[in-house]
Amino acid sequence: MEFKTLTPELSVSAQITAVDLPAIAQAGFRAVVCNRPDGEGGDQPVFDELAQAALALGLQTRYLPAESGKVSDEQGRQFGELLAQLPKPVLAFCRTGMRSTTMWALSQSGTLPLPQIIERSAGAGFDLKGVVRRLVNGGKTPVEVADATHEVVIVGGGAAGIAVAASLLARQPGLDIAVIDPADIHYYQPGWTLVGGGVFDASTTARTMASVLPRGVHWIKSAVAAFEPERNAVILDGCRVVKYKQLVVCPGLKLDWHGVEGLPETLGRNGVTSNYRYDLAPYTWKLVQGLRHGRAVFTQPPMPIKCAGAPQKAMYLSADQWRRAGVLRDVDIQFFNAGAVLFGVADYVPALMQYVRDYGIHLNFNQTLVSIDGPARRAVFCQTLPDGSKSLSTREFDMIHVVPPQKAPDFIRVSPLSDAAGWIDVDAATLRHKHFDNIFALGDAANTANAKTAAAARKQAPVVAYNVLSTRGQAKGEARYDGYGSCPLTVERGKIVLAEFGYGGKLAPSFPSWLIDGTRPSRLAWYLKERILPPLYWQGMLKGREWLAHPEMVG
Repeated sequence: MEFKTLTPELSVSAQITAVDLPAIAQAGFRAVVCNRPDGEGGDQPVFDELAQAALALGLQTRYLPAESGKVSDEQGRQFGELLAQLPKPVLAFCRTGMRSTTMWALSQSGTLPLPQIIERSAGAGFDLKGVVRRLVNGGKTPVEVADATHEVVIVGGGAAGIAVAASLLARQPGLDIAVIDPADIHYYQPGWTLVGGGVFDASTTARTMASVLPRGVHWIKSAVAAFEPERNAVILDGCRVVKYKQLVVCPGLKLDWHGVEGLPETLGRNGVTSNYRYDLAPYTWKLVQGLRHGRAVFTQPPMPIKCAGAPQKAMYLSADQWRRAGVLRDVDIQFFNAGAVLFGVADYVPALMQYVRDYGIHLNFNQTLVSIDGPARRAVFCQTLPDGSKSLSTREFDMIHVVPPQKAPDFIRVSPLSDAAGWIDVDAATLRHKHFDNIFALGDAANTANAKTAAAARKQAPVVAYNVLSTRGQAKGEARYDGYGSCPLTVERGKIVLAEFGYGGKLAPSFPSWLIDGTRPSRLAWYLKERILPPLYWQGMLKGREWLAHPEMVG
């Protein structure tokens, strides 16, 4: 935990967790201010978790969130008021510390000389040149003056972004590429299901961003605030400007923990867990091992979500553990799905239904989790009835695995790149933006109708790489994406139903049926998931090796 001092009364830091709070109190801080909105990252605790843990240590807390790169003058004023009110010294944090520093700088405008504001910020490691431009230009950021210019700029350093960068360099070594991402850690998110099932250790799913970035790629460690596509510019946190010739946008999606009333306050305790967060997946396994009798509830929100099979995977692996422990008959397993069917591709449903019957799972369709009371162990669901009316029902639980509602990141939803629903508006085959010819998108934030999985990004990355080079005149023809997505449904420890399909639910198996029949549980598919796919991800997909991912070409 690194505290960066701005004044004797204020320090800033990157994201903290409840584990950090004792050290923060021991360092002499008396108050903590959170400037990061809940749900920005999959490894981020919600503010209410921190507030409750801080209270026990005598630390005061305040929540003043700002979207990345969009700190307002009003928020600067409010930050100044908090500093005046709170006991000192104060620690303020966000994802990296930049938003907190920006708020402080705005709060000091007219109080401290501008050179002192910039000097103290720079001393703490924060470049506020963009904020200076904003202050002296009446709040406007002149995009004509760029802090950096690159041939290809990629927004997002997740699976999709790193894979595109690697595929581009495999085809065009030496190409000037920049990846914009503020995160220090890159996660293999498909592994979190197996963490929650006691198969993987969480640490094996995380590597430093620096270690996975392809050699030669420029890393701009910042968050994106806005897009200026007419000027080929991206505005960063702190109002810095990066210009490009081609832009690839793949920032992932946002987990909306606040979309369920009461959920942020109880995550990680009271039997409430989720494999959709890095630090909570081990808690899932702890709950499963500890449950000997009672009710276990698993939820699935309305689509679209990241990996639509993940809610079921958690359920099947938990049920298998209870069967192995000899307590399955004593556990009432309830699955609440906002949708109307168990799985969207009918060919895989018979195999899944056999496990539903074998495990004694009770299916509840058209029911969405709307609120949760952790201490009382009660969850409220809204059911959509055949006539379109809605009714509420309350269920008690001993443990509940929650999948939160999901949406495009805030800076995407309000951008000129989005469609009416807030997702990036691209052609489903070429992944080129429908209105800006030099912009492409892939991964979870695109509005394509494929399953939002890492397997989909693995197939999309070569398509985008080829089409970017074609736009630059460095390749001929056009690559096309067929909607491929894969969802290895872990139905028990040692067996998987390997769902592979393209647009329209058309089956798209990678292997002959005599080797792996995806419509039936397979031990070989489990071996693929457990032993082959992780190295394929780290050493193949992220290295530009397009095994089983060569794009279809036209022209």
